[in-house]
Amino acid sequence: MRLLLSFLTVLTYLTFNFISSPFTENNSGESERNTTSAPNNIISTAKTPIWIDTDLAVGMKRYTRPGYSDVDDGYAVLQLMKSDKVEIVGISAVFGNTRIDDAYRISQYMNEEFANGKIPVYKGAGEAINLNEVKTNEAVEALASALKTQKLRIMAVGPATNVGLLLLLYPELSSQIEEVVLVAGRRKHTDYFAIGTQGSRAKDLNFDLDNNAFRLMFENDVPVTLCPFEISNLVWMKNEDLDALSKGDKGSKWLAENSRPWLAQWVSQGADGFNPFDVLASHYMIAPEDIISEQLNARLEIHIDDTIPGNEKETFKQYLICDEGEGYPVKYCYQIVPDYHEKLINSFIK
Repeated sequence: MRLLLSFLTVLTYLTFNFISSPFTENNSGESERNTTSAPNNIISTAKTPIWIDTDLAVGMKRYTRPGYSDVDDGYAVLQLMKSDKVEIVGISAVFGNTRIDDAYRISQYMNEEFANGKIPVYKGAGEAINLNEVKTNEAVEALASALKTQKLRIMAVGPATNVGLLLLLYPELSSQIEEVVLVAGRRKHTDYFAIGTQGSRAKDLNFDLDNNAFRLMFENDVPVTLCPFEISNLVWMKNEDLDALSKGDKGSKWLAENSRPWLAQWVSQGADGFNPFDVLASHYMIAPEDIISEQLNARLEIHIDDTIPGNEKETFKQYLICDEGEGYPVKYCYQIVPDYHEKLINSFIK
């Protein structure tokens, strides 16, 4: 009797799993997706594999002018490290907010201190793509190796140089990239990135530092999601938010402490907080339902450089324009849910 019951139990288990399998075989022996919904009480615990490409500069002073470098990459990386929805397969450093050696060092520091050293960290590009002399690096090779074994979503919150180099050297891997989430773009070239109330205009830095990387993603049909200034300008980190982070774990405390000089710079420009630009990309990676987007088309256009005061048509630059005109289809994020700020803070201090 016990043997019969055991046999029936195993048979029931196998039958259920066969019925609920996401794939069945057709007459030719090929797999087809089974679109039957799973029972409501079955919750997937699988983590989404992702790759982080970042120009971390938390706590760094600028090299070319007075002041501190951006801290927003730190928010994006730490939020993903804290999330139970993603598995970080690797982190690649890239130049941008600071020099490549600094970005690599800070990436290693965050991994050791806040991720128990579990994430492989690689040194990437130190300058924009030179189409006349294309050179690989350890980050590009590591990303290529990872993509050969599995599909990945990539959060690229610095210049997308490492991704662009990958597509130049390994174009056959483009289909392995499920999505690249970036912080760049605007609807019109006259949509200025204003900082504070004193007329300062910021660059669309990640795009400006390597236009070719974006062009390569479009030419290789890579799915692209953009979190531009338009949406990050809706999110502010103020002194009381840093106070809240200071009561969290060592990662949140570290981020809060190193954000205070950055906040002071924005306050000196007439603002009462700062925009944590890159955290919109990381938040989208773990909770896309909190980010409102639309389908637009992206293209590169040349216009007068809007970041140079008194520019009388002497200097021009590329712009990443997203609208309903011609171009490459992208997902363009432009709005957040009403309780976004609370969700953001909780993701760091939960």
